[in-house]
Amino acid sequence: MIIRLAQEQDLTGFLGLAAQVEDWFGPMVEEPGFHRAVRDHIRRAEALVAVSPDSGLVGGLLFGGEAPAYHVHWLVVSESVRGTGAGRALMAEATRRFVREPGLIEVVTFGADHPGAVASGARVFYERLGFVPAEAAEPGPEGGSRQVYRRPVT
Repeated sequence: MIIRLAQEQDLTGFLGLAAQVEDWFGPMVEEPGFHRAVRDHIRRAEALVAVSPDSGLVGGLLFGGEAPAYHVHWLVVSESVRGTGAGRALMAEATRRFVREPGLIEVVTFGADHPGAVASGARVFYERLGFVPAEAAEPGPEGGSRQVYRRPVT
């Protein structure tokens, strides 16, 4: 698996990933705002992709912030490769490439009662990377609960 900066031609791959998780995150594939966010992150070199030689684009991450506060804006790994290290590799490369120590990485993910919390494995994924649950966040566009997770980087 190769982790690299996303390019404009990767937008289609991001939309394919978004289609897999719209039940959890709300509409994205047809949303101009999502297209704009992906393109903006790509233009600012703050988007990464995971590419498999066999399957093509299998993961995408949109990152942002500046010292000392950084944010995972969006991270999705294709269902076909979840649990194989693609998400971990994306986060490791984002940390290496974008984070200047000391700092804090923050992500908003599913609340404990959200159906996507278990099905996606997102909460367990972030906890295994050293993130800790913090305060509740605003509900997602689909109405599901959200929670902030944070990880110090030293």
